[in-house]
Amino acid sequence: MGLFEPPQDDVSRPRKPEGQRVSSPLADRMRPEIIEEFVGQVHILGPGKPLRKQIERDEVASMILWGPPGSGKTTLATIIARKTRSEFMRFSAVLSGIKEIKEVMATAEKVRQYGRRTVLFIDEIHRFNKAQQDAFLPYVERGDVVLIGATTENPSFEVISALLSRAKVYMLSALSTDEVLTLLERALKDEKRGLGRERVEISQEMLRQIAVFSNGDARAAYNTLEVAVAAAQHEGEGEEHRAVVTEAILEDAIQRKMLLYDKAGEEHYNLISALHKSVRNSDPDATLYWLGRMLEAGEDPLYIARRMIRMASEDIGLADPNALAVTVAAMQAAHFLGMPEGNLALAEAAVYLSLAPKSNALYVGYGEVAQDAQKALAEPVPLHLRNPVTGLMANQGYGKGYQYAHNAPERLTDMQCLPDNLKERRYYRPTDQGFEKRLKEKLAAIQEWKKKYEQR
Repeated sequence: MGLFEPPQDDVSRPRKPEGQRVSSPLADRMRPEIIEEFVGQVHILGPGKPLRKQIERDEVASMILWGPPGSGKTTLATIIARKTRSEFMRFSAVLSGIKEIKEVMATAEKVRQYGRRTVLFIDEIHRFNKAQQDAFLPYVERGDVVLIGATTENPSFEVISALLSRAKVYMLSALSTDEVLTLLERALKDEKRGLGRERVEISQEMLRQIAVFSNGDARAAYNTLEVAVAAAQHEGEGEEHRAVVTEAILEDAIQRKMLLYDKAGEEHYNLISALHKSVRNSDPDATLYWLGRMLEAGEDPLYIARRMIRMASEDIGLADPNALAVTVAAMQAAHFLGMPEGNLALAEAAVYLSLAPKSNALYVGYGEVAQDAQKALAEPVPLHLRNPVTGLMANQGYGKGYQYAHNAPERLTDMQCLPDNLKERRYYRPTDQGFEKRLKEKLAAIQEWKKKYEQR
């Protein structure tokens, strides 16, 4: 495809011969052509949603599509161009510079003179530097083009503010397992664009495993299915012909052993429960095993990292304050490196959590706070704890009686900070584990000082 050539199915151009279309990858052949075929992103494309209305009313403005690979960014851009009967120009930030930008814009300007709008799709827009992004601004402002940028990176950091202010950002999500499964089933049935003529025999369980391993990436799922079907065992002839995909063939296609796992099913929750309980029980071997089971089965590593961050607070807390820092660092490392390189960072954090001293004092204490916040009378903040921002507030008694701890020799005062109806409550009760033992001793010393102060 040339730089200025519209997509093969652009409404303004004849379709390519069927033979040419079938020769392209399955993911390209199965690309939805109309909005009704699009799967996923119901939060922005569902009936009645703003973007759906803009597309249907032909009122589309410049936008940035932010989402993970295979979530439908390119597909959505081509659908928008086709639906709005616009010229479609695809532009790669990897291969192009200022010179190419000017050439594209000159073409778009000419097209506009003929009363036709141009949709300029910029793949990986985050790869453009500031000067290159600046080059688009005048054309976007004049309306010469409707710019649709696609990025896997946070636009707030990667797209210049001037361009962001002229484009609406839409966040796309990774497809769910069921959504990917829908696309795979559609490909197996479609005889024109998909694999319907192959008469593929593949179990529903294996299809679901492809969906799980794709990790929300439709393109990856299509590619795996296509490889598996190409290697399938062919049985029968003519009308009886079948392409049989076995478990061994699928294992070769995905290059890993088929493991019982479903991100949306019971096994997902069973495994994360086993990991959590192994950490809580200080068993590093079991912790590593269950972590590996999840990662090797295709679980989202950031999901595991989020759960381990929860473990660091719920089961360790202040017994080892470093646990939270180690786990957050592992999450960042896994996100930065990706898989499989990031799996060791998660393994390091998991073993650290399993061997760290354990305390649920924060978990229990916060639970009691949550109950009191819901059930107890929500008394107003005591006046001495309020900040007298204005003179009127000061006259009302805001801040009166406040004791500044830094002015006290021991950096302590006997000032009451809880409301009257909860003043005797003790939420945080530290244990003797790890660093929390020092906190317990510190808290005991504070309470002893307060008793002596009251007796003066």
